[in-house]
Amino acid sequence: MIKQFLTQNPNIKIAGPYIAIFAVLFAVLMVWSIIWKGLALWKAAKNGSIKWFIVLLVVNTMGILEILYIYVFSKRSNRE
Repeated sequence: MIKQFLTQNPNIKIAGPYIAIFAVLFAVLMVWSIIWKGLALWKAAKNGSIKWFIVLLVVNTMGILEILYIYVFSKRSNRE
């Protein structure tokens, strides 16, 4: 059954290495995102920013929004 599938779809053999590369890249991006999300959620909770905490918890931006919160928005709320 698998042999028949591979003979009918020869491009599957070519895509094999690319799938492994994308799996590793996906794993690295997930670790990156989890680290930044954890730091941003911790900082939002520490500052008492409930709205930011909810937004950071719900929205997944691969770390972009989290980094912006840590380095830009959390410093503004500390000054106010």
